[in-house]
Amino acid sequence: MSVLPELRYPTVTEQVSAARALTAQRPGVCTLRQVGASRAGRPLHLLSVGRAPRAVLVVAGAHANEPTGSCTLLALARRVLEQRELRDGIAWHFLLCADPDGASLHVTPAPRSLFDYHLGFFRPAGPEQPEWAPSLLPPDRLPPETRALTGVIDELRPYLQVTLHGTDLGGSWVQLTKDVPGLAEPFAKSAAELHIPVETGASDAAGWPASGPGVHVMPAPEIGPAYPSLPDDARHSTWYHTHRYGGLTAVVEVPMWASDLVDDPAPHPAPAAAIGRLARRLQSDAREVTRVLDGALPRLADLDGPLLRAARWGLELVPGLAADLVHTPPADLTRAYVGSVDAFARRVPLRAAAMLLRVLRGTDDEAAKQLEGLVSTWSDAFAERFRARWVPLEHQVEHQSRTVVAAALHARERAS
Repeated sequence: MSVLPELRYPTVTEQVSAARALTAQRPGVCTLRQVGASRAGRPLHLLSVGRAPRAVLVVAGAHANEPTGSCTLLALARRVLEQRELRDGIAWHFLLCADPDGASLHVTPAPRSLFDYHLGFFRPAGPEQPEWAPSLLPPDRLPPETRALTGVIDELRPYLQVTLHGTDLGGSWVQLTKDVPGLAEPFAKSAAELHIPVETGASDAAGWPASGPGVHVMPAPEIGPAYPSLPDDARHSTWYHTHRYGGLTAVVEVPMWASDLVDDPAPHPAPAAAIGRLARRLQSDAREVTRVLDGALPRLADLDGPLLRAARWGLELVPGLAADLVHTPPADLTRAYVGSVDAFARRVPLRAAAMLLRVLRGTDDEAAKQLEGLVSTWSDAFAERFRARWVPLEHQVEHQSRTVVAAALHARERAS
């Protein structure tokens, strides 16, 4: 399945090399071209397989810390080449990495533990994320990665865009901007066969209607977001750019480590108390990181890089998010939803601490040891609380690939 000597998360350079090799093998079927450049001048490449009036666009690398998609995209391209029926009436287009600058900063291609994963962690601040920037910035300030992505959508007019996402620890789920009837069954079957839990109460899709377990459909525009304080809104992201051409977007999430605590649809026995505890812990953990940051800032006066910006961005979201959790919970407070919130509330301060640690390590700052202790303790506690088990990479890739193919085939029927 891998285009690399061993199955692991590829770098962007390896992705491009693999795409070039596929193009060289099948020059009449594949083309590879540059469709833009990042803020730092790194090229954005589009691999196209087949020629047909209908298009599917698959996007990898929108979030640097979610590396499974980089491997899935290459496996999908090879699958489409090998299975001619998948090219029957469909041209497949693969944006190799939507954020190559971010990918260059997330440096855990083969994590052995959650602690190891966080030692190389990077996820940009919201306005610097290609998919989310349109919901946070005016049109004249959009980053070039966003303009390249929307330009590809304008050119291809895909009936389906699939963006490959992932989670560090949890389960698998799908977010749809329009329903795709029939998708829930193959999605659930694949997850069961590969022993990947389905995240039935994903906090990312809190309040969204479900067309099946783990398959969430964007609610109507008049329905407000579950977390009003968060500045980003999926309905203003690049996910919706396909709608101007009658298309839709599917976001396919798959975990690196699995937890069976996120797929229990039973009602939680005391949800209000549980959510209250999680909100208080979120605030307490964030304050601990903020104290370290505030103490170090005078020594970091000349530093304003993406790691520091992202750490501060995450910490600034905490007060509003904690209030949202307590005051605007969804109607169905299941054990799965409370588990998903527990994971979310752990991630925000942990990620901020991890990125700040990388900044301080680069300066030999005295606070680095304190932060390393936090990142280690919180990573271990996260894994222990959720009984984390590694999902073999081939299973991550196979499940995501199957779900993309199922979405493409079922969405084609919907568009007919």
